[in-house]
Amino acid sequence: MITFYISDDFNSFDNEDVGSVTVDLSSEANCIQPCFNPIISTDVQDDTFSETLDPSAASGTAERHISIQQTLIDLKNLIDIDGAGKKACPLCPEEKFKPSYGHKLRRHLQNLHWKVSVEFEGCRMCICHLTCRPMKTSLNGEQTPVRLGAHYHCIVCSATIARRTDMISHIKRHMKNGDTEASFTGAVMILPFSNPASPTTSGNQSSTEVMKEVDTDVHVFPNYTTPQKTDSFFNPKMKSNRQLIFCTLAVLAQERKPLECLDAFGATGIMGLQWAKHLGDAVKVTINDFSEGSVKMIQENCHLNRMKVLMTGKEEDEEDEDEIEETEEPAGTIEVTQMDANVLMHLRAFDFIHLDPFGTAVNYVGAAFRNVRNLGIVSVTSTDVSSLYCKALNVTMRHYGCNIVRTEYYKEMAARMIIASVARAAARCNKGIEVLFAVALEHFVLVVVRVLRGPSQADDSLKKIRRLIHCQWCEERVFQKECHMVEENTYRQLPCDCHGSMPGKTAVELGPLWAGPLFNPGFLRRMLFESVQHGIDDIQPLLKNLICESECTTLKHYSIFGPMSHSSQEESGVVIKTLTPPKFGSEGSGKRKGGNVSRNSAKRQKNDIPIEHPPFYYSIHRHSIRGMNIPKINKFLPYLTQVGFRVSRTHFDPTGIRTDATLAQFKTILMKYSVPTYTGNQPGILDIKSKAKRKIC
Repeated sequence: MITFYISDDFNSFDNEDVGSVTVDLSSEANCIQPCFNPIISTDVQDDTFSETLDPSAASGTAERHISIQQTLIDLKNLIDIDGAGKKACPLCPEEKFKPSYGHKLRRHLQNLHWKVSVEFEGCRMCICHLTCRPMKTSLNGEQTPVRLGAHYHCIVCSATIARRTDMISHIKRHMKNGDTEASFTGAVMILPFSNPASPTTSGNQSSTEVMKEVDTDVHVFPNYTTPQKTDSFFNPKMKSNRQLIFCTLAVLAQERKPLECLDAFGATGIMGLQWAKHLGDAVKVTINDFSEGSVKMIQENCHLNRMKVLMTGKEEDEEDEDEIEETEEPAGTIEVTQMDANVLMHLRAFDFIHLDPFGTAVNYVGAAFRNVRNLGIVSVTSTDVSSLYCKALNVTMRHYGCNIVRTEYYKEMAARMIIASVARAAARCNKGIEVLFAVALEHFVLVVVRVLRGPSQADDSLKKIRRLIHCQWCEERVFQKECHMVEENTYRQLPCDCHGSMPGKTAVELGPLWAGPLFNPGFLRRMLFESVQHGIDDIQPLLKNLICESECTTLKHYSIFGPMSHSSQEESGVVIKTLTPPKFGSEGSGKRKGGNVSRNSAKRQKNDIPIEHPPFYYSIHRHSIRGMNIPKINKFLPYLTQVGFRVSRTHFDPTGIRTDATLAQFKTILMKYSVPTYTGNQPGILDIKSKAKRKIC
């Protein structure tokens, strides 16, 4: 039995206006649950119920509300969820959620109450739908319950707050007033029912998990895979992205030292930690993030990897440096900043900048090219796949200014669309770009470009941005010719004759897109060499495929040991085979060829000139003939080579073939080497009928 005292004046409990309500907690039908707060205010402002913020009133004598639990298992243990029959939700009245069986109740607790909880002091303040406020006395003397929707119960003062954002602000006010020493993260943790040993989150190191990647340890929250609900987003599936970026920076570090490199969106800081830990004094790493929680997490991860932290040009306090053992010297120094990425890139100059925001990066590429040094590198990771892969065309037009449709080569078209946006942003800063490589894997598109300073380089880059003519019948495609005059019949540029044989308009104009090469074979070979030097085995098969794709050949010239086939360059005593680049004039070279350009940069310009490769690819399954068995892809590639076409596989599509043959020529060769469905030892329908006729005779 619990008695609630109701009074309009909290200073006088001895007057006659004080009313009391007794609640019997033993009754299952009772819809009024205690708030466990002996003093509750009845003031209501903007749907937020305000209470006296006196933590001593709740922490000393009162218990926590049943909606405040440490783990999902504790929330489940409020009822016998595995028992027979239907059970009622402990945090919802029956009119809100009817009694249900265990499997449905389990989903209800996890999806409704636990997912929207607020974490603090190692516990979760789950959302509550009970009538937790005491009854009020009407003018007639009758007691009626106060209508109350979804709300939270404060773990510090037992206050009742309606909105989650208001609860977060309420907790922060407690911290500001010094009512608690715990730190607030605002994270939301989702744990399965079958994992009682999972750790809880408390905002400290005890609430985090330690992830290890390439000899680098980082603290992450248990809900690190949900960027909307955590301050330290960490995606293990982006490991290949981080390895590609690391190999890129390792190649650039061989050209000039030391490098000033920036990870503009640090999150956990794992990428910058890998740079500093494995490249040492060759790089000066700056990790930036706008979130205060992420900056604290980055500092903890730096100490975990024995790194000295510099905060905005000043060394950290001695108290924080004590986390590194006195007997061990710091493995390196990392600068950690907390500011908007655009502001930081406008204030300082860098040799290497990596942009990996949540979603599109178009809002940051302009600032990235503002102060990046000549022959520096800018890498852009885009994860807005809905707009890149033709699922939100209005967003695509708004962000990239491109008109696209779903095609068989949509992944490469997404990469060319991003490069076109990057080239336009660089041109506004009187800089051109040289594309080193573009990769579309998993749910991200990575584009890495080298910066070439000068208005002439910017003009040359803009000339490679063109419109694409795409036939909607046969999916043939061709870039428009570089001409500003209006052409009378644009269909004549297409190799197909669908416009003459099909009614109506058969083609659409896509773009503008990047029409230049997507890969630099020389740079990719040096990336492969660096991956071998640092023991990164996971990314080596992808780099080998990219080298073959960049040269549009099936011949594998990427071995770093063995006899030289074309030309060679020597790094660290190891000979790396490279193809002799064709003469393309001044294309791909920087503005200044002497003076401030080092000898290694001059060697880069000589050997790392991009080779033109056929744009886009054909899917062998998309163009298969009905009733015919197409050959295996690896067996079909030599057939195209024998005819004289350049051919290679592509990482964009496992069934795609990159070739300079037209679609009609591709289909002709595919038809030639395809066999009917019933051939060989498998009898066809005609053979069965002839055998049956002979038996009758």
